[in-house]
Amino acid sequence: MDALLKIHPLDNVAVCREALKKGTVIEGITLLDDIPAGHKIALKPIVAGNWVWKYGFPIGKATEDIAIGEHVHVQNLKSGLGEGIVPEPTLDKAASSVIRTPPVSFMGYRRPDGRAGIRNEIWIVNTVACVNGTSERIAARARERWCLPGSPIEGIQAFTHPYGCSQLGDDLGNTRNILAALARHPNAAAVLVLGLGCENNRMDGFLKAIGEHNPRRLAYFNAQEVSDEIDSGLEAMEKLVEYASSFQRELIPASELVLGMKCGGSDGFSGITANPLVGRVADWLSSQGGTTLLTEVPEMFGAEAVLERRATSTKIAGEFRGMVEEFKDYFRRHDEPIYENPSPGNKDGGISTLEEKSLGCVQKGGQAPVCEILSYGKTATPGLGGLSLIQAPGNDGVSATAMTAAGAHMILFTTGRGTPLGLPVPTIKIASNGDLAARKPNWIDFNAGELLGEGVSTELVTEKLVKFVLETAEGRKTCNEKNGYREIAIWKEGVTL
Repeated sequence: MDALLKIHPLDNVAVCREALKKGTVIEGITLLDDIPAGHKIALKPIVAGNWVWKYGFPIGKATEDIAIGEHVHVQNLKSGLGEGIVPEPTLDKAASSVIRTPPVSFMGYRRPDGRAGIRNEIWIVNTVACVNGTSERIAARARERWCLPGSPIEGIQAFTHPYGCSQLGDDLGNTRNILAALARHPNAAAVLVLGLGCENNRMDGFLKAIGEHNPRRLAYFNAQEVSDEIDSGLEAMEKLVEYASSFQRELIPASELVLGMKCGGSDGFSGITANPLVGRVADWLSSQGGTTLLTEVPEMFGAEAVLERRATSTKIAGEFRGMVEEFKDYFRRHDEPIYENPSPGNKDGGISTLEEKSLGCVQKGGQAPVCEILSYGKTATPGLGGLSLIQAPGNDGVSATAMTAAGAHMILFTTGRGTPLGLPVPTIKIASNGDLAARKPNWIDFNAGELLGEGVSTELVTEKLVKFVLETAEGRKTCNEKNGYREIAIWKEGVTL
């Protein structure tokens, strides 16, 4: 098995599959440093000020002369993103369409409004943080009563958050839009909206944000207006359970699936194993006519060309450029450096610059066409046959919640370092390396580290993950569901009163 991974013919660095000692001779190259697994070594001499190439793209500039066999990382490499023109390789023209594969179906839930869901749950969405504890108590009591073996109710969840009051302008709008989108989500057969009564995110305005709704599916009340909020909650829940119990799984085309693609705690293998693997699932879903969601806009900086070339129209390409520039302006407004990335954990795992992180990150979109650009809190179009790009930051909780609000039935979450985070929807954790998968089986659902093995078929591993996705759509529990890790996070930008 080759110890070094050279990803693209243009690259002047390679990635070490495993930790290697100084003095080791690999493929005719003598290592001049100890090299951790997932980190880079120089394949050619690189002169100070010249570009370092990985994935067939420049990932930064050498800050000093780098010799063959030397460790290439933060000590001798810096981002080139703020320094004017960055060279680009010749890019293949984006495919105008994807190759179609035979249609596939799964057993899901058909909602009265025509949408598909993959879970038959009841969600409690509270308008304000003041009733977080109340909503959690109602959910716990309701689970004890109605989430029994054989019950058609697959879960009862409360999604707490710190917002809804003392907010103004866009912040209040963001909170309202995200919570309203969650209340509309098709994985929720029924929803209880719980308010306090005096918050900025008032019940009447929030119900307008949700839009037209079935009173059998959605119940609501303010805690200040009832004598016992727990009893009132359970009384409302009983009627919601009766309604939700009427749904049964039925055959639904995979074209109606919406998948959110996320990476968090990335390492040097994420862009080689887990993210490209998820990208192949995105290509499969596009071939079915389904919708894939991508966000983490700051982790598109330096990789814009990869996505822009796949835009289905000049209008979409222009909207994508506008989304990226708007996010850079967001950094500037707060006097923060645009390129303050990657994180300490990313660097420990072998990622040196934002360009390197971004070029690995965007691989989660595969080669699927970019069909739609969405602002934060908006809902994606089902049946796109490609990618919908969403305006949201890279923060794991915020970005994954934004994709959930946009309609993701599940999140495919790749990681090289590991995280227990779970979202309102099933969150498939995909390890970039086998060590993480072995150490954290209670977090990790799928091991993309198999792709580092000798003779492992990319096609076979892709088929295994597609099968896992379809099984999850049909009810297979992910680790986050088994652990009870179900959280949301909302993007806050402005003033708190």
